[in-house]
Amino acid sequence: MKKITGAWFEFRHHSTWEGKYYNPALRAFTKEQWRAMIDDMAELGLDTIVLTCSSLPTADSAESYAPVTVFPQPEDMACPDAMDIMMDGAREHGMQVFLSVGFYGNWMDPLGNMQSKEVEERAKTAAGQLYAAYRDNPAFVGWYLPDETEAGPYFSPVFMDYVARYARFLRGMDPEKKILIAPYGTNKIVPDATFVRQLQELDVDIIAYQDEVGVEKSTPDETGAYYAGLKKAHDAAGRSRLWVDMEIFAFEGQVYRSALLPAPVDRVRRQLEAVSDQVEKVLVYAYPGLMSKPGSIAGYGDPRPEKLYADYMELAKKN
Repeated sequence: MKKITGAWFEFRHHSTWEGKYYNPALRAFTKEQWRAMIDDMAELGLDTIVLTCSSLPTADSAESYAPVTVFPQPEDMACPDAMDIMMDGAREHGMQVFLSVGFYGNWMDPLGNMQSKEVEERAKTAAGQLYAAYRDNPAFVGWYLPDETEAGPYFSPVFMDYVARYARFLRGMDPEKKILIAPYGTNKIVPDATFVRQLQELDVDIIAYQDEVGVEKSTPDETGAYYAGLKKAHDAAGRSRLWVDMEIFAFEGQVYRSALLPAPVDRVRRQLEAVSDQVEKVLVYAYPGLMSKPGSIAGYGDPRPEKLYADYMELAKKN
């Protein structure tokens, strides 16, 4: 069974419903707490961070957490330089970071974002500023394209065009930086010759498909077959690497309309067992809010993330 070696990272969870139990704590985190979070992640065995977003626009507000000018910095965030602290901690621990090229339009309208020239120009401006700020940090290894549409049965023409345009820009800025995407719709993908051709055309280095167990579209009993099909398609395409975006959350109530809670470790174990033979690397969504080292200053005043951290640490030691 593979171990978890990477995680999505965020300074604020995009959904107020889902981030109910930890968004207020993240908002109040000090410099020392953000740094402790990176230390705790490294101690857990994580070597990869994927930043969900460097900016977060909604229907009625927008803010940036990075040294970019496209949106203002939030005035009520206790630590205004949390991004610098994350990058510095990652460098010291020898971790790799994928910086988000988004969200630069309303996160609830990914299809609109992909087609908007205004959003694209905003994204290019921000990416250039992020590159200037962190180009000399060895932890900065690549980019993450966070706007997503359902991949099943195939990637849509709009998504294919979006990835191609953004990849041309990002590779023109630095051809050494990798590009990662994390599509959903995994349970609907048809990994046939048409899908293989799309994989060959997609100018990305890594695809971390969402296992969709947390959003209740799949179960650990089903995902092994999905990723076995994906592995055959990736092997045939011979281009991008196959990772998994494993969901370690459960909803308190209605899916997408209630708080995220850490999943029980037994479910996490079954998720890992289902896909370990098929994927190269296991990333989880997400670390902030769902895992927390017991006794760490980077806690949320909630014992449930500490339990998952401790339970997973015990699981990892046995495997």
